Amino acid sequence: MGAVAAHGGGPPFLQRLCPDYEDGEVPTDMRFDNPEDIIQLTPLWKGERFPNGRPKVPDNILERMRKITLEEAWGPLWMNGYKFQFEGDFKIVHPNRTMVGRAVTAVMVPMRPDLHETLLKYGHEQEGRRGFFNQWVIDQLVEDDVVVVDMIDKVFQGTYIGGNLGTAIATRTKRGGAVIWGGIRDLQQVVNIEGINVYYRGIDPTPIMDVTMVGMNVPTRIGKAVCLPGDIVVGTPGGVIFVPPHLAEETVVRAEKSQVRDIFGFIRLRENVYTTAQIDSEWSLAMWEDFMRWFESDPAAAEYRHLNWDAELEQARARRDEGPSGSVRL
Repeated sequence: MGAVAAHGGGPPFLQRLCPDYEDGEVPTDMRFDNPEDIIQLTPLWKGERFPNGRPKVPDNILERMRKITLEEAWGPLWMNGYKFQFEGDFKIVHPNRTMVGRAVTAVMVPMRPDLHETLLKYGHEQEGRRGFFNQWVIDQLVEDDVVVVDMIDKVFQGTYIGGNLGTAIATRTKRGGAVIWGGIRDLQQVVNIEGINVYYRGIDPTPIMDVTMVGMNVPTRIGKAVCLPGDIVVGTPGGVIFVPPHLAEETVVRAEKSQVRDIFGFIRLRENVYTTAQIDSEWSLAMWEDFMRWFESDPAAAEYRHLNWDAELEQARARRDEGPSGSVRL
């Protein structure tokens, strides 16, 4: 949520957001789902954005993401220094169903009466929102979105969705879902909702109570992970990984390369052509040449032939005289 206003002095962030802000003043003009904030938080994304500033990773990247595994998505992020993008400590409504979508985030805190009444009133009167905080977020969803909510790990009276809001998520997102660091209710209804998946911490029959939303489409902590608005949420049987938008295409390409290399490796291991040590370490130029012959002719590689291997082949040629490598593929 944005703060307010700044003339003259004060931090640049407040000067930009708050034209009337003076040093020592308390900001008074708030905004949920603030486009300026979202754009400032995601400067590395150079592509299309939604009207609220949220990065809009192309649909074809999302479709390709649906075919990759948790580890294949994790590897490129780890190598780029993004070490806090995964959280696995969830219960899952559909454990064997992969969920992929663009993050819409929210942060909840325990209820403090003055803050709660101020923000609820502001949303209703100044932004025209209806109902409780969780309904505000779900009302913002569009196709292929995933709700990502820090519910402070609250389950009792921390049930962010149930049957009604689960149905609303499915209607709006078509094939998205929710990641809730907190509770849900109505599991017997939610499990029968078509097209979505939900990752959550626990179940309780109580309704949501005594919490206040302090940010929508802001940085959000989910367990050990950090999610920003527009991140690609990849939900797998092993947990959830949040892929930054500017790394989404690189992640997909590296994941697809890892997949097709694994297919080739399994074949050659069954044929006793290579050892596991050879397959799992950096490949020699001879192995790369073997792979390329297979890649260009075997039907198992057909769906991956959009991939380019020039960089890998050049690196293999450069390493030709260095001897065996002890490095291991991620």
